[in-house]
Amino acid sequence: MSRVILLWSGGKDAMLALYHAREAGHQVVALATFAPPAPRFLAHPLPLVHRQAAALGLPHQLVTIEAPFEQSYETALSRLQQEWNLDGVVTGDIDSVGGAPNWIRERCRTLGLTVHTPLWQQSRQALLAEMLTRGIVAHLSCVDTRVLAPEWVGRTLDAATLSDLQQLAEREGFDACGEQGEYHTMVTDGPGFAAPLRLDDWRVVRQDHLAYLAEPQG
Repeated sequence: MSRVILLWSGGKDAMLALYHAREAGHQVVALATFAPPAPRFLAHPLPLVHRQAAALGLPHQLVTIEAPFEQSYETALSRLQQEWNLDGVVTGDIDSVGGAPNWIRERCRTLGLTVHTPLWQQSRQALLAEMLTRGIVAHLSCVDTRVLAPEWVGRTLDAATLSDLQQLAEREGFDACGEQGEYHTMVTDGPGFAAPLRLDDWRVVRQDHLAYLAEPQG
């Protein structure tokens, strides 16, 4: 059984990758989120990410990354490798972004860490269907309003929403899984969750071309 750490955004793909990693026999020892100093993630609010890790019963590490980014990532990965005695890293990456090489695979190349990408280049339709089959509950937390209307924010990715999304993606020619940044998600339940998380009183906020769920004030 190999010891791995899972790069965790809190979205549907990270959750599905966690399921696949465990099914393949890997021991997922912790979740790791790479972030700049004083992070403010619009799509993946850190308080909710911490709650996800607690619900999954896994340690969560927030790893600070600064320029120069190649060196910073490699130093951080090396530190994680030593701290957790890792054999590998798991990511929920589905495809290359903008045709660039996979960032984590490139950073792990000199460290002797195996990078597992169980979702890589799988059918988008199959991945979305599997999300429902596995009981993963995810909500659209952020959309690019150049692709999706703000009204999509907050919708649960249930069968009806996925059908609407896939039809629109086919018609408009975007990635149905949001791999190019068309949208982001946050998971509130799934395999291994001690209890579902609640999204109460969140509101939709606009910033530039993004619309996203904002945490309740106070």
